Amino acid sequence: MRGGCVETSCKVIKVNPREIKLVERFDAESFRSFLQNRLDLGEFSFSLTSLRKLSHFLRQEKPFKGVFVKEEKGLVLADLLEEESPVYGLAIDLGSTTIAFYLYDFERDAVLEESSILNPQTKHGEDILTRLHLARKREKLEEIRLETLEAINQEIERLNGKRIYYVSLCGNTAMTHLLLGLPVNYLILEPYPPVAKWYGVFRSLEVEFKIHPEGRVFIFPSAGAYFGGDLIAGLFFVELYKKDAPCFFIDVGTNAEVVLGNRDFLLACAGAAGPALEGGIFSAGCRAEPGAIYKVSINRASNQVYLETIGGHPPKCMCGSAIIDLMAQLFKEGVLSPEGRLIKESWRERVIETDEGRAFLVYEDGQRQILIKEPEIKAFIRSKGAMFCILSLLCEKSGLSFADVEKFYFAGSFGVNINVSSAVMLGMLPDSALDKAVAVGNSAGLGALKFLKHADFEEIKKIVDSITYLELNTEPRFMELLTGALFIPHVNLDLFPRVKSLIERS
Repeated sequence: MRGGCVETSCKVIKVNPREIKLVERFDAESFRSFLQNRLDLGEFSFSLTSLRKLSHFLRQEKPFKGVFVKEEKGLVLADLLEEESPVYGLAIDLGSTTIAFYLYDFERDAVLEESSILNPQTKHGEDILTRLHLARKREKLEEIRLETLEAINQEIERLNGKRIYYVSLCGNTAMTHLLLGLPVNYLILEPYPPVAKWYGVFRSLEVEFKIHPEGRVFIFPSAGAYFGGDLIAGLFFVELYKKDAPCFFIDVGTNAEVVLGNRDFLLACAGAAGPALEGGIFSAGCRAEPGAIYKVSINRASNQVYLETIGGHPPKCMCGSAIIDLMAQLFKEGVLSPEGRLIKESWRERVIETDEGRAFLVYEDGQRQILIKEPEIKAFIRSKGAMFCILSLLCEKSGLSFADVEKFYFAGSFGVNINVSSAVMLGMLPDSALDKAVAVGNSAGLGALKFLKHADFEEIKKIVDSITYLELNTEPRFMELLTGALFIPHVNLDLFPRVKSLIERS
């Protein structure tokens, strides 16, 4: 530790008071001199809490420890503790549906617990836009803020909140505004300006988190209305901005957010493909939750559809990874045409007629049928085509081909569960993704956790300032590319040589 450079967001220093000579006129200056000379700590300031305890701790026999929190302008001695007292940090991923927590022990450098809760905002609507329109009224904004705050604080209290000295939190731009009580009136009007790009570090009392009173809360910044702190945290985690070769970072959630780049550039784009790829356009679709089907395999000869559900519960719905899997296999087996039509003659027992046209029967018991309907399939094809076109367009704008891309990083539950070969079969991802895909899990939450260990404000600012946003609505080339992608896998089969070879062999 040199020149006051503390990597972690919270530094714990053990002190033996017998080693400290009280030679200065003031106790605080004696303590400062000891830390700066003996430990090379650098400059820091004292909190009122630490000053109230300092004289007593300096004159006791047993060792104690100082807890230093990192702010942008330097270090603050937040508190003095008995040697056995734990010092925790908490990383929070404030998702629109689920809020994830990672409890971290600074001294042991260990994650003690991971947990998640339902975001209470969902009662106002699954769609974020619905919540934003509601929150235009000041009293509704405050109601949503307090509901979210109460849910987070209940979990904080369960995790021994008074021992938590640092929180790092990320969320999309809308979630950040709603948590902080920032007005959202203009976030839903073109040109969709967020209140701020950089939020920085707040005292716990400002955010009203029930952590230690001298605790700090870092809120990840936003790069725009569609690129919030969750995406910045994800990029911070995978370190796309440090790579030599260009890589893709793909996060499918409320939107499909895609970044192509390396240490020289970051080109970003967002599209509405997210809900479809998460199963949102299907009546039987759902997010990854207990009872959701996440893997599917079929056997036409025996009329069997084999399912795997999250948690091993009875099937109740299908998440995006299962839908992608199923449609790829139906296409491969000739049950689904390139245009998205279900071919009844290919599987009469499963392709049935409904009031909305043909549908594929995935599962039924005495109480429930799970169906994938033809109109839904066609809407999905448009979304999978949009994903491929976003990837293609970012490559074109960067002067690259898919062959130049070293890795495809997939974030979130979608990235963990997706079968890349199925996505390639449908023409959602390029052939090269088969050999280059990397699932990184909840990169947003892991990025927030990384900040507790490596609180580099300048590095995060560099990520935000390096992003160039590509607006699809003003890109005529996107619609040109999309025309050819509205088939399985694509009008131009030469773009998918492995799929082409498979089709020619069948």
